[in-house]
Amino acid sequence: MESYKRNQLEDAIGALLDARDDKSRAELLTRLKRLLDTDRALGVRPNADRPEFANYGFSSGDAPGKGGEIQFSEYESFALLIGMQMLNHRWPQKFVVESLRRIRPKLERQHKKIMRLDPTTLFDPDEIRRQAKPGMPAFTTTSPVFLLIWSDQRTAGDPSPTVEIFDDYNAAFARGLEKPGRSTTWLELTRSAHALSERLAKSLPRKRGRS
Repeated sequence: MESYKRNQLEDAIGALLDARDDKSRAELLTRLKRLLDTDRALGVRPNADRPEFANYGFSSGDAPGKGGEIQFSEYESFALLIGMQMLNHRWPQKFVVESLRRIRPKLERQHKKIMRLDPTTLFDPDEIRRQAKPGMPAFTTTSPVFLLIWSDQRTAGDPSPTVEIFDDYNAAFARGLEKPGRSTTWLELTRSAHALSERLAKSLPRKRGRS
């Protein structure tokens, strides 16, 4: 399984989120660090029944000892990209981390399925146009997968927003409209996963302590 150094995922995610100048780059690195620190601070209990307690969102094990470097899988890099996109939609940091921990088993399986698909078919403009239907949103892939965050009007004691994954637009759309006033955030995963993979493949590892 391919693994990447932290600078590689920072470079790849920064390119996808258009962090080009020094200020936006610094902000991106700070937000990534906070996601990683929050994930690590929550700890894990490997035998826990609930996935948000049993696994980290962005790593596969405990941090290495002093002088060691964490290596990130392609999935873990992808999860960090999704986490950054959720932050960009103003979802709270702790909610982002806990949600990505909770859905990690499903999201990781979906990521594997997405990455097995042929990009030449997924992003073929002619096939995308052929699949387009009147009244439907315009997608940039022939096989869109959605991460949907939804919440109803909240009062004291209500559960927090819910995060679900859909590979069927109609099912996702129906969930978003189940109740009047429901608020939703949509993230399309297929193009993000392949775009990140391309960027990671082009990134170069750097030695620690060097820019």
